[in-house]
Amino acid sequence: MNFQGSRRRGEDGIAMVIDFLLSNAQLVLGVGGAAVLGIATLAVKRLIERAGRAADDEKEKQKMAESWEELSLVSASPTLIKKGIEGVVMKHIAKATRQQKAELSQQPQTPSPEVSSKPESKSKRLQVCVRSLQLFHHTRAALAPAEVRRAQSLAVDICSEIQGFLHSRLPDMPLGEMSLGGSLLDDLQVVSADHACLLVPLQLEASLWRLIPGEETLLTHPLHWMVRRVNLEYFPKGLSYWDRYLVGSYLSAEAVVNMFSKAVMETINWPSISSTMDCLVRPVLGGPDLRLEIRPGNEDGTESGDQPLFISMLPVLREEDVVLTAQPELTSPWVNAWHLSLYPWENQRLTQLDATDDGRRRHTLKTLKAVCRLNPSLRPLGAAPLANLVLHLSDSESDWSEISLDVRFQQCITELIGYLERGALHSYFKPAVNLLSGLSEDQVDQMGFMLYCAVSEPEILLI
Repeated sequence: MNFQGSRRRGEDGIAMVIDFLLSNAQLVLGVGGAAVLGIATLAVKRLIERAGRAADDEKEKQKMAESWEELSLVSASPTLIKKGIEGVVMKHIAKATRQQKAELSQQPQTPSPEVSSKPESKSKRLQVCVRSLQLFHHTRAALAPAEVRRAQSLAVDICSEIQGFLHSRLPDMPLGEMSLGGSLLDDLQVVSADHACLLVPLQLEASLWRLIPGEETLLTHPLHWMVRRVNLEYFPKGLSYWDRYLVGSYLSAEAVVNMFSKAVMETINWPSISSTMDCLVRPVLGGPDLRLEIRPGNEDGTESGDQPLFISMLPVLREEDVVLTAQPELTSPWVNAWHLSLYPWENQRLTQLDATDDGRRRHTLKTLKAVCRLNPSLRPLGAAPLANLVLHLSDSESDWSEISLDVRFQQCITELIGYLERGALHSYFKPAVNLLSGLSEDQVDQMGFMLYCAVSEPEILLI
């Protein structure tokens, strides 16, 4: 195994391979297979140690090389582990056991220097992890205030342009005040300030519409709510502006998104707005969402090489603490379904917990988000599973002070491995929702492989 940023090979590299094989065994082979694999792996480890001590023996060197070749093939991919892990290690069991007995009878027992230096090595590793975490958060997770202000300013300008256009073009459309939302506003964005969310609140008449929880609909999905038109016998269709977007007796999220796509994305004179804002603004067409791309422009009107900013336009419905969003990409194929956003609840809960004990839960969440975004194997893990991971861990761990962040970070890795093994990470506020259900088997394999390695070498996630 050769991880970028690793400073050691040899015994630490071997230990990492062995730890991964043992940890992943129960997931792949079951309890019985894990026990057999544990014995086999221990035999291989001792074989390698003997080969290192007998470096002057050419036969032992050859055995060492062959062992490394086979072990590298095993550890190269979780898929290979599934197919041939037992065959690779079992070839050495009988040979290693016989050699072990012979050597034990011939060599005197001496204390291993590896054992005596273990506590010191572990302490040093923890210190390195703490420094690496601090540096990683400062350079990768935390954004420069100037960068955040620039992105927010561009998003606010676009918000004003769109709201002004809708008021003049569709003055009878009942909309609330548009505003920014999401991670850019809540200081939870990491790596770069490259996306923002523009909330477009729809105003519904309370006597004509009813929000129905997902559990009470035919869909029975906790996050797929519906909005029913009620009191039709007293207030027939046509009295509400939003009646024109009914499908059956329900307000269609897909129809609302299509309306905004035509009214805003395909109608506004974006070149004119680009010249006003001194940047290039263009809609991203063809997708299920409403998205704009903003690129800083040069004085001659051409694109600059700076990071683009993507702004998502999100129609929302609010009733007390419930926020429903029109996101067909999340509720497809149900055209009438509205997505229940748990983000406001999760963010509010994390903020309250940190305010209560001066904790660093949001700090830890930003570090985890940056780790996953920068690591291709972990990239499929979005912000929602990581936020719920921290919330669940907060129920059992009360110390989230700055001096404990390294322990909490390593604990998050261990907990995440457990959730991947079970194939389920339940939402903190909606336990019936499995936040890992969208991951493929191959994605779980790749994540598990990387996280198992990070248990003994956390720094591989912080490079």
